[in-house]
Amino acid sequence: MNRLAFVPAAMAVLSLSLLSASAKAIDYPHWRGPNATGLADGAPPLRWDSETNIRWKTELPGHSNGSPCVLGDQVFVVSAVETARRDETAAEPEDAPEPAPETEGRRRRGRGRASKPKNYYEFWVYCLDRKSGDVVWEQLATEQVPQESKHQTNTYASATPITDGERLYVSFGSFGIYCYSLKGEPLWDLDLGDMTTRNSFGEGASPSVARGRLLVPWDHEGQSFLVSLDAATGKEQWRTDRDEGTTWTTPLVTEAFGKTQVVMNGTNRVRSYDFDSGELIWECGGQVQCPVPCVLRYGDCVIAMSGHRGTASRMIRLDSLGDVTDDDTQVVWRHDKGTPYVPSPLLYDDRVYFYKSNRGILSVLNADTGEPVIDQKRLPKIENVYASPVGAAGRVYLTERNGTTLVIEHGSDEFKVLATNELGEPVDATPQIVGDEIFIRAEGHVYCIAE
Repeated sequence: MNRLAFVPAAMAVLSLSLLSASAKAIDYPHWRGPNATGLADGAPPLRWDSETNIRWKTELPGHSNGSPCVLGDQVFVVSAVETARRDETAAEPEDAPEPAPETEGRRRRGRGRASKPKNYYEFWVYCLDRKSGDVVWEQLATEQVPQESKHQTNTYASATPITDGERLYVSFGSFGIYCYSLKGEPLWDLDLGDMTTRNSFGEGASPSVARGRLLVPWDHEGQSFLVSLDAATGKEQWRTDRDEGTTWTTPLVTEAFGKTQVVMNGTNRVRSYDFDSGELIWECGGQVQCPVPCVLRYGDCVIAMSGHRGTASRMIRLDSLGDVTDDDTQVVWRHDKGTPYVPSPLLYDDRVYFYKSNRGILSVLNADTGEPVIDQKRLPKIENVYASPVGAAGRVYLTERNGTTLVIEHGSDEFKVLATNELGEPVDATPQIVGDEIFIRAEGHVYCIAE
């Protein structure tokens, strides 16, 4: 089938020195942006709707909660497309839930899990033209029957593709890790096995790339690990086992105190590993179940949050060694109220913006002290969120699952709404701000929003 038929008209966080020189700050080369904070350069539009300030809108088949990845004139997105081809030999696990039709309304409301699928899915990688939204190239990575079901708000393509400016890396998790040239030529692929996720909620952790290495997180209900791969060949360099259950968090790669560290959130511990060897440098307990939010770098510290069946936030010094759980010198502050479940926090100057669980209740902390500047403010027209907050041009953009984006003023101690924008299509993926444009992966389309 020709897929083109579906297309109508601050600090040294993930310091750019770790990336290829061709992946510049004006691009959005990976999840959470150039500095892994959700902050971007440029002056994106303040207002839009389904017709106003839409530069282009490209329809794609299937579903994905992965965000667009932008490099130069290329926009990379992924999708999992259910086919009519079935594997009737696929057996249901003993504890599988009763089948439930995946209607549009049910998927958006997020009522539990679907039954284990028997249909094959196609896993697609697309490159869109940044100026027009046209498909430049496409690759069918694989066709497989998923080994387990997923939460009905998840997809089988929920990890964001990433690039180091030399190659494109795509993680479909249990369905394989794939590397392409920027022209779409397959370079290598790797099967790391099958994940078994908590409650069959499905997968979605994005990898990180730095200094010629691809860091792939693999936290699930089996043996969890973090693996470092040679970015050019896919050859495994080291693998570190992790005492963790399912998480959906992306590793942070950052330089501090003469070492490159890989910092990763977890239920049992936030841990830092040596970039070159995978050896544990430090660890800190105190998080809650199944972390999804990514770790932030602020000054000589990192900030880790989680908010499922509890609340936790810790600011930890990067010169830590060993277990610093109870060390009040190395753990600079703790804030255990109103922390996020799915969305990652935004770091903008010395402010940390985050939701309470997946709800439209916003808090803003002073990053130096952990003290609230805005404490659990209920947002107008924002009720349920999966997308993480993003910031640019003195503004913070907050996107609801129904596609509404609230724009608020950054830096003020008072809550000030600047605009409310209705896209008219559900959004779970985090918008990516690149220069004067915003790229949004919505339910069935990819949008470029620009004046």
